[in-house]
Amino acid sequence: MKLSQALEKYEPVIGIEIHAQLKTNSKAFCSDINEYGGVPNTQISPVSLGHPGTLPRFNKKVVNYAVKMGLACNSSITTKMHFDRKNYFYADLPKGYQITQDKTPICRGGNIIIKDESGNEKPINLTRIHMEEDSGKSIHDQDPFNSLIDLNRAGVPLIEIVTEPDLKSSTEAYNYVTEVRKLLRYLEICDGNMEEGSMRCDVNISIMPIGSNTFGQRVEIKNLNSIRNVQRSIDYEICRHASLLNNGEKIAQQTRNFDASTGKTIGMRTKESAHDYRYFPEPDLTALILSKEYIEKVKKSLPPLPNELYKKYHHQLGLSDYDSTNLTENKDIALYFEKMIISTTNYKAAANWIMGSIKSYLNHTATTINQFPISAENMVSLIGMIDQGNISNSLASQQLFPEMLKTPTASPEEIAKEKGWLSKNDENELENIILTIFKENPSETTRFKNGEKKLTGFFMGKIMKASKGTADPKSSSILLNKLIKNEN
Repeated sequence: MKLSQALEKYEPVIGIEIHAQLKTNSKAFCSDINEYGGVPNTQISPVSLGHPGTLPRFNKKVVNYAVKMGLACNSSITTKMHFDRKNYFYADLPKGYQITQDKTPICRGGNIIIKDESGNEKPINLTRIHMEEDSGKSIHDQDPFNSLIDLNRAGVPLIEIVTEPDLKSSTEAYNYVTEVRKLLRYLEICDGNMEEGSMRCDVNISIMPIGSNTFGQRVEIKNLNSIRNVQRSIDYEICRHASLLNNGEKIAQQTRNFDASTGKTIGMRTKESAHDYRYFPEPDLTALILSKEYIEKVKKSLPPLPNELYKKYHHQLGLSDYDSTNLTENKDIALYFEKMIISTTNYKAAANWIMGSIKSYLNHTATTINQFPISAENMVSLIGMIDQGNISNSLASQQLFPEMLKTPTASPEEIAKEKGWLSKNDENELENIILTIFKENPSETTRFKNGEKKLTGFFMGKIMKASKGTADPKSSSILLNKLIKNEN
């Protein structure tokens, strides 16, 4: 069944669980190094391997990062909580249980604002955010006969961000995961690299007849490792569910895996219920109590958040939705723009330079804005020169900007003066240039005088070439139209 056919009859109901590995130096409950890419089974210890007699010791930075995420999502922060053991057997879980939070998650409620399919803002409500430790990693594609186990990841701190079933399409799911990753990166608590497994998604999906209030049977798709695959797996499941229901078949409650090469999901196992994990309080860790003063201190440490900056740029500065969205995609880009608008009110020009020449340079050199050699102050000076008519926009972008990249400590005014690029506003000199162009192009001059306005571009190009780009475009255009009237 095609997706469009399924959506004519059924409404998807989607919830997402995101596991985000935290950028701490050590693991959640021991001092093992927390670093991606180590030699397998070298970043381990008796604690992370669950040897008898070992005791966990909590990493305070995990709490700090979890509270940051909760505050950024407008969640309620739990002030007294404990940890629980989630018991299950798997080869990459050496202790036979995972330390997590069941009854007392560190954050409750909250929401993340996304754009729906119509481009309107939509809050996606959160159920909870809780702290837990990661399991090891099972590797099934390196040995044809055996599964390999790497326990470097065992004990790495995670936060799990769980939504209410508020998402109604794969596009909304795509936008939601994108926003969560952006927020994690703004807070600098997770790098969001899904290909490295530092951010993973589980999708819970069901469908129900349009107009119904009764949810259908839920299926979970585990460990999706790209935002695109989140979208693809949801679309496939919508079609699969609809086909089963149309054929009078039941949907099994199960956990499924998505095969990116085929675009299909594959059943893995019957879905566990919460009681299957036999949760009970972690006996080796005391209760965790957070003071109001601590929470307030964390709140004051929060950076500008993407949604706040978007509203500022779009509603206060008057930038378009496109500009505001692009400027806030990356925290460091947004902070560079923030530095620029301290000294200029030409917000559109600042945005255009960032999204045009600056991003082009960053892409070409495979660098970040933090490595960009030109200061925000010098970029503002460049914008000011254009606004004041001291240099043409084309000359600034084609000649001056590349020179600024070569000598970033020099001011744009110094460079332009040295190169002779400052605009010439001498009307007599400009008049001589235009009259010479008229003489050299008699046919075009006659046609222009007779009202062929499309030749304006032709003459302006000649003026810029003759003046080596130093003629002020506005003054040149005014004088051109004045002189053509008197041309014989």
